[in-house]
Amino acid sequence: MKNVDKVQNANEQFKMPCPNTTTNELDCTLSELCSFNGVPNPTPHGSLDDNPAPNQWYRFIIPMFLHSGFVHIGFNLLVQMTMGVDMERMIGWWRYGLVYIASGIWGFVLGGNYSAPFMSACGCSGALFGILALFVLDLLYTWNERQSPWVEFIIMILGVGISFVLGLLPGLDNFSHIGGFIMGLALGLCIMRSPNALRERIGLARNPYVAMSGGAGSGPEPDNKVTTAGPSFANFFKSKKGGSSEPSGPLGFFKGRKPLWWAWWFVRAGALVAVLIGFILLIVDFYKYHSSNCSWCHRLSCLPVNNWCEQGMKPYEIKNVTTTNHN
Repeated sequence: MKNVDKVQNANEQFKMPCPNTTTNELDCTLSELCSFNGVPNPTPHGSLDDNPAPNQWYRFIIPMFLHSGFVHIGFNLLVQMTMGVDMERMIGWWRYGLVYIASGIWGFVLGGNYSAPFMSACGCSGALFGILALFVLDLLYTWNERQSPWVEFIIMILGVGISFVLGLLPGLDNFSHIGGFIMGLALGLCIMRSPNALRERIGLARNPYVAMSGGAGSGPEPDNKVTTAGPSFANFFKSKKGGSSEPSGPLGFFKGRKPLWWAWWFVRAGALVAVLIGFILLIVDFYKYHSSNCSWCHRLSCLPVNNWCEQGMKPYEIKNVTTTNHN
Protein backbone atom coordinates (compact mmCIF):
# COMPACT_ATOMS: atom_id res chain seq x y z
CA MET A 1 0.00 0.00 0.00
CA LYS A 2 3.00 2.31 0.47
CA ASN A 3 6.79 2.30 0.37
CA VAL A 4 8.17 0.67 3.52
CA ASP A 5 11.62 0.81 5.09
CA LYS A 6 13.73 -2.34 4.45
CA VAL A 7 11.44 -3.27 1.54
CA GLN A 8 11.81 -0.69 -1.23
CA ASN A 9 15.35 0.06 -0.03
CA ALA A 10 16.38 -3.55 0.72
CA ASN A 11 19.96 -4.54 -0.14
CA GLU A 12 18.80 -7.70 -1.90
CA GLN A 13 15.73 -8.88 -3.74
CA PHE A 14 12.78 -8.77 -1.35
CA LYS A 15 10.89 -12.05 -0.99
CA MET A 16 8.03 -13.21 1.23
CA PRO A 17 6.05 -16.44 1.69
CA CYS A 18 3.60 -17.09 -1.13
CA PRO A 19 -0.15 -16.61 -0.46
CA ASN A 20 -0.98 -20.30 -0.91
CA THR A 21 2.09 -21.69 0.82
CA THR A 22 2.06 -24.03 3.80
CA THR A 23 5.65 -23.20 4.75
CA ASN A 24 7.64 -20.09 5.65
CA GLU A 25 9.88 -20.30 2.61
CA LEU A 26 10.50 -16.88 1.05
CA ASP A 27 9.66 -17.75 -2.55
CA CYS A 28 7.34 -14.99 -3.85
CA THR A 29 8.00 -11.44 -4.94
CA LEU A 30 5.96 -8.58 -3.49
CA SER A 31 3.83 -8.26 -6.63
CA GLU A 32 3.06 -12.00 -6.53
CA LEU A 33 2.08 -11.74 -2.87
CA CYS A 34 -0.11 -8.63 -3.21
CA SER A 35 -1.47 -9.28 -6.72
CA PHE A 36 -3.95 -6.83 -8.36
CA ASN A 37 -1.04 -5.58 -10.54
CA GLY A 38 -0.62 -2.63 -8.22
CA VAL A 39 2.66 -3.25 -6.38
CA PRO A 40 5.92 -2.94 -8.31
CA ASN A 41 8.69 -5.21 -7.11
CA PRO A 42 11.39 -3.38 -5.13
CA THR A 43 14.82 -3.24 -6.72
CA PRO A 44 17.94 -4.02 -4.64
CA HIS A 45 19.48 -0.91 -3.08
CA GLY A 46 16.36 1.05 -3.99
CA SER A 47 14.91 4.09 -2.26
CA LEU A 48 11.81 4.85 -0.22
CA ASP A 49 11.13 7.60 -2.75
CA ASP A 50 11.00 5.17 -5.69
CA ASN A 51 8.11 5.73 -8.07
CA PRO A 52 5.61 4.48 -8.80
CA ALA A 53 4.86 3.65 -5.18
CA PRO A 54 2.30 0.99 -4.22
CA ASN A 55 -1.22 2.39 -4.26
CA GLN A 56 -3.65 -0.35 -3.23
CA TRP A 57 -5.78 2.02 -1.12
CA TYR A 58 -8.79 -0.31 -1.48
CA ARG A 59 -7.17 -2.64 1.03
CA PHE A 60 -8.72 -0.42 3.70
CA ILE A 61 -12.15 -1.57 2.44
CA ILE A 62 -11.91 -5.07 0.93
CA PRO A 63 -10.71 -6.88 4.11
CA MET A 64 -14.11 -6.27 5.73
CA PHE A 65 -15.56 -8.85 3.37
CA LEU A 66 -12.73 -11.40 3.64
CA HIS A 67 -12.28 -14.02 6.34
CA SER A 68 -9.63 -16.60 7.13
CA GLY A 69 -11.88 -19.66 7.22
CA PHE A 70 -15.21 -21.14 8.25
CA VAL A 71 -14.62 -20.65 11.98
CA HIS A 72 -13.69 -17.01 11.48
CA ILE A 73 -16.67 -16.13 9.32
CA GLY A 74 -18.95 -18.33 11.40
CA PHE A 75 -18.33 -16.38 14.61
CA ASN A 76 -18.78 -13.04 12.83
CA LEU A 77 -22.00 -14.20 11.17
CA LEU A 78 -23.30 -15.37 14.52
CA VAL A 79 -22.81 -11.87 15.91
CA GLN A 80 -24.38 -10.28 12.84
CA MET A 81 -27.45 -12.52 12.92
CA THR A 82 -28.08 -11.87 16.63
CA MET A 83 -26.80 -8.52 17.85
CA GLY A 84 -26.60 -6.98 14.38
CA VAL A 85 -30.14 -7.90 13.36
CA ASP A 86 -31.60 -6.33 16.50
CA MET A 87 -29.76 -3.06 15.94
CA GLU A 88 -30.66 -2.90 12.24
CA ARG A 89 -34.34 -3.40 13.05
CA MET A 90 -34.18 -0.59 15.57
CA ILE A 91 -32.31 2.11 13.62
CA GLY A 92 -32.89 1.08 10.01
CA TRP A 93 -30.70 -0.37 7.28
CA TRP A 94 -29.03 2.84 6.08
CA ARG A 95 -27.96 3.95 9.55
CA TYR A 96 -26.73 0.44 10.27
CA GLY A 97 -24.88 0.24 6.94
CA LEU A 98 -23.26 3.64 7.41
CA VAL A 99 -21.91 2.76 10.86
CA TYR A 100 -20.86 -0.71 9.72
CA ILE A 101 -18.83 0.41 6.68
CA ALA A 102 -17.36 3.52 8.34
CA SER A 103 -16.30 1.59 11.46
CA GLY A 104 -14.67 -1.15 9.39
CA ILE A 105 -12.69 1.33 7.28
CA TRP A 106 -11.68 3.49 10.25
CA GLY A 107 -10.49 0.40 12.10
CA PHE A 108 -8.27 -0.76 9.25
CA VAL A 109 -6.87 2.75 8.76
CA LEU A 110 -5.93 2.85 12.45
CA GLY A 111 -4.42 -0.62 12.16
CA GLY A 112 -2.51 0.43 9.05
CA ASN A 113 -0.78 3.11 11.09
CA TYR A 114 0.01 1.24 14.28
CA SER A 115 -0.16 -2.52 13.71
CA ALA A 116 2.94 -4.50 12.81
CA PRO A 117 3.67 -3.63 9.15
CA PHE A 118 4.41 -7.19 8.02
CA MET A 119 1.30 -8.88 9.39
CA SER A 120 -1.89 -9.17 7.37
CA ALA A 121 -5.41 -8.60 8.71
CA CYS A 122 -8.92 -9.30 7.46
CA GLY A 123 -12.45 -9.67 8.79
CA CYS A 124 -15.41 -7.54 9.82
CA SER A 125 -14.58 -7.37 13.53
CA GLY A 126 -13.93 -3.62 13.40
CA ALA A 127 -17.33 -3.06 11.78
CA LEU A 128 -19.03 -5.20 14.42
CA PHE A 129 -17.30 -3.23 17.19
CA GLY A 130 -18.90 -0.13 15.69
CA ILE A 131 -22.31 -1.79 16.02
CA LEU A 132 -21.43 -2.81 19.57
CA ALA A 133 -20.78 0.86 20.33
CA LEU A 134 -24.36 1.62 19.24
CA PHE A 135 -25.63 -0.86 21.84
CA VAL A 136 -23.58 0.91 24.51
CA LEU A 137 -25.11 4.25 23.51
CA ASP A 138 -28.61 2.79 23.39
CA LEU A 139 -28.20 1.45 26.93
CA LEU A 140 -27.03 4.84 28.19
CA TYR A 141 -29.81 6.64 26.32
CA THR A 142 -32.55 4.48 27.85
CA TRP A 143 -30.92 3.89 31.24
CA ASN A 144 -33.91 4.93 33.37
CA GLU A 145 -36.27 2.72 31.37
CA ARG A 146 -34.33 -0.52 31.80
CA GLN A 147 -35.26 -3.00 34.49
CA SER A 148 -31.64 -3.82 35.39
CA PRO A 149 -29.43 -1.24 33.67
CA TRP A 150 -26.40 -1.89 35.87
CA VAL A 151 -26.53 -5.61 35.15
CA GLU A 152 -26.74 -4.93 31.41
CA PHE A 153 -23.95 -2.38 31.67
CA ILE A 154 -21.62 -4.76 33.54
CA ILE A 155 -22.32 -7.57 31.07
CA MET A 156 -21.69 -5.24 28.15
CA ILE A 157 -18.46 -3.87 29.61
CA LEU A 158 -17.23 -7.40 30.34
CA GLY A 159 -18.02 -8.39 26.75
CA VAL A 160 -16.18 -5.39 25.34
CA GLY A 161 -13.25 -5.93 27.70
CA ILE A 162 -12.93 -9.62 26.87
CA SER A 163 -13.04 -8.82 23.15
CA PHE A 164 -10.26 -6.26 23.50
CA VAL A 165 -8.17 -8.68 25.60
CA LEU A 166 -8.59 -11.38 22.96
CA GLY A 167 -7.39 -8.82 20.44
CA LEU A 168 -3.99 -8.94 22.19
CA LEU A 169 -3.45 -12.54 21.03
CA PRO A 170 -1.32 -13.29 17.97
CA GLY A 171 -3.27 -13.22 14.72
CA LEU A 172 -5.72 -10.52 15.84
CA ASP A 173 -5.57 -6.82 15.02
CA ASN A 174 -6.81 -5.00 18.11
CA PHE A 175 -6.47 -1.62 16.43
CA SER A 176 -9.31 -2.43 14.06
CA HIS A 177 -11.44 -3.21 17.12
CA ILE A 178 -10.45 0.04 18.84
CA GLY A 179 -10.91 2.12 15.69
CA GLY A 180 -14.27 0.53 14.88
CA PHE A 181 -15.54 1.14 18.40
CA ILE A 182 -14.45 4.80 18.35
CA MET A 183 -16.12 5.41 14.98
CA GLY A 184 -19.27 3.62 16.17
CA LEU A 185 -19.50 5.88 19.22
CA ALA A 186 -18.98 9.03 17.15
CA LEU A 187 -21.46 8.13 14.42
CA GLY A 188 -23.90 6.83 17.01
CA LEU A 189 -23.94 10.26 18.65
CA CYS A 190 -24.68 11.79 15.25
CA ILE A 191 -27.31 9.48 13.77
CA MET A 192 -29.11 7.91 16.72
CA ARG A 193 -32.04 9.61 18.38
CA SER A 194 -31.20 11.77 21.37
CA PRO A 195 -31.56 10.22 24.85
CA ASN A 196 -35.22 10.04 25.86
CA ALA A 197 -34.64 12.04 29.03
CA LEU A 198 -33.01 14.78 26.99
CA ARG A 199 -35.79 14.75 24.40
CA GLU A 200 -38.36 15.34 27.12
CA ARG A 201 -36.43 18.32 28.48
CA ILE A 202 -36.05 20.02 25.09
CA GLY A 203 -39.61 19.31 23.94
CA LEU A 204 -39.08 16.66 21.27
CA ALA A 205 -41.46 13.77 20.70
CA ARG A 206 -40.28 10.31 21.70
CA ASN A 207 -41.14 8.69 18.39
CA PRO A 208 -39.37 5.57 17.13
CA TYR A 209 -37.34 5.52 13.94
CA VAL A 210 -39.37 5.41 10.73
CA ALA A 211 -38.65 3.65 7.46
CA MET A 212 -36.99 6.34 5.33
CA SER A 213 -35.71 8.58 8.11
CA GLY A 214 -33.97 5.86 9.99
CA GLY A 215 -35.58 2.60 11.05
CA ALA A 216 -38.29 0.02 11.32
CA GLY A 217 -40.74 1.88 13.56
CA SER A 218 -44.06 3.04 12.17
CA GLY A 219 -45.75 4.94 14.99
CA PRO A 220 -45.37 6.52 18.42
CA GLU A 221 -44.07 4.59 21.35
CA PRO A 222 -46.73 2.86 23.43
CA ASP A 223 -46.30 4.91 26.58
CA ASN A 224 -47.62 8.06 28.19
CA LYS A 225 -44.40 10.03 27.95
CA VAL A 226 -44.70 11.34 24.42
CA THR A 227 -44.04 15.05 24.59
CA THR A 228 -44.84 17.86 22.23
CA ALA A 229 -42.71 17.67 19.15
CA GLY A 230 -40.48 20.53 18.10
CA PRO A 231 -39.97 21.53 14.46
CA SER A 232 -39.19 18.42 12.42
CA PHE A 233 -36.09 18.17 10.25
CA ALA A 234 -38.35 17.38 7.28
CA ASN A 235 -39.54 21.01 7.36
CA PHE A 236 -35.99 22.41 7.20
CA PHE A 237 -36.18 22.77 3.41
CA LYS A 238 -39.90 23.58 3.21
CA SER A 239 -41.53 26.95 3.08
CA LYS A 240 -44.44 27.68 5.39
CA LYS A 241 -47.82 27.11 3.81
CA GLY A 242 -50.91 29.09 4.57
CA GLY A 243 -52.77 27.89 7.65
CA SER A 244 -49.82 25.78 8.86
CA SER A 245 -48.87 26.30 12.49
CA GLU A 246 -45.60 24.37 12.32
CA PRO A 247 -42.46 26.44 11.67
CA SER A 248 -40.83 25.74 8.30
CA GLY A 249 -37.62 26.65 6.56
CA PRO A 250 -34.16 27.04 8.15
CA LEU A 251 -35.20 29.93 10.40
CA GLY A 252 -38.33 28.12 11.54
CA PHE A 253 -36.36 24.95 12.23
CA PHE A 254 -33.97 26.71 14.61
CA LYS A 255 -36.47 29.17 16.06
CA GLY A 256 -37.35 28.60 19.69
CA ARG A 257 -34.78 25.88 20.32
CA LYS A 258 -33.68 25.55 23.92
CA PRO A 259 -30.03 26.02 25.01
CA LEU A 260 -29.84 22.34 25.90
CA TRP A 261 -30.79 21.46 22.31
CA TRP A 262 -27.96 23.62 20.97
CA ALA A 263 -25.50 22.10 23.46
CA TRP A 264 -26.43 18.55 22.46
CA TRP A 265 -26.11 19.32 18.75
CA PHE A 266 -22.74 20.92 19.44
CA VAL A 267 -21.64 17.62 21.00
CA ARG A 268 -22.93 15.65 18.01
CA ALA A 269 -21.29 17.96 15.48
CA GLY A 270 -18.07 17.88 17.49
CA ALA A 271 -18.01 14.07 17.44
CA LEU A 272 -18.48 14.02 13.67
CA VAL A 273 -15.80 16.64 13.05
CA ALA A 274 -13.40 14.84 15.40
CA VAL A 275 -13.60 11.48 13.59
CA LEU A 276 -13.36 13.15 10.18
CA ILE A 277 -10.25 15.07 11.21
CA GLY A 278 -8.87 11.90 12.81
CA PHE A 279 -9.46 9.98 9.58
CA ILE A 280 -7.67 12.61 7.50
CA LEU A 281 -4.73 12.74 9.89
CA LEU A 282 -4.43 8.95 9.91
CA ILE A 283 -4.47 8.78 6.11
CA VAL A 284 -1.82 11.52 5.88
CA ASP A 285 0.27 9.81 8.55
CA PHE A 286 0.00 6.45 6.78
CA TYR A 287 1.17 7.69 3.39
CA LYS A 288 3.53 10.51 4.37
CA TYR A 289 5.59 8.91 7.10
CA HIS A 290 7.56 5.69 6.55
CA SER A 291 7.39 4.49 10.14
CA SER A 292 5.08 5.04 13.08
CA ASN A 293 6.08 7.82 15.46
CA CYS A 294 4.55 5.88 18.35
CA SER A 295 7.03 3.37 19.74
CA TRP A 296 4.62 1.74 22.22
CA CYS A 297 1.28 1.79 20.37
CA HIS A 298 1.78 -1.65 18.85
CA ARG A 299 1.58 -3.10 22.37
CA LEU A 300 -2.15 -2.31 22.41
CA SER A 301 -2.50 -5.19 19.97
CA CYS A 302 -0.18 -7.76 21.55
CA LEU A 303 0.97 -9.29 24.81
CA PRO A 304 4.71 -8.97 25.59
CA VAL A 305 5.25 -12.75 25.87
CA ASN A 306 7.08 -15.17 23.58
CA ASN A 307 8.15 -12.24 21.36
CA TRP A 308 4.54 -11.74 20.21
CA CYS A 309 5.01 -7.96 20.01
CA GLU A 310 8.08 -8.35 17.80
CA GLN A 311 6.41 -10.56 15.19
CA GLY A 312 5.83 -8.72 11.97
CA MET A 313 7.83 -5.64 12.96
CA LYS A 314 10.70 -6.33 10.51
CA PRO A 315 10.81 -8.16 7.16
CA TYR A 316 13.26 -10.85 8.27
CA GLU A 317 11.01 -11.76 11.20
CA ILE A 318 8.47 -13.07 8.71
CA LYS A 319 10.43 -16.32 8.95
CA ASN A 320 9.21 -16.71 12.53
CA VAL A 321 5.51 -16.23 11.66
CA THR A 322 3.66 -19.51 11.35
CA THR A 323 0.11 -18.20 11.02
CA THR A 324 -1.54 -15.38 9.12
CA ASN A 325 -2.81 -12.49 11.21
CA HIS A 326 -6.56 -12.21 10.91
CA ASN A 327 -8.82 -9.58 12.35
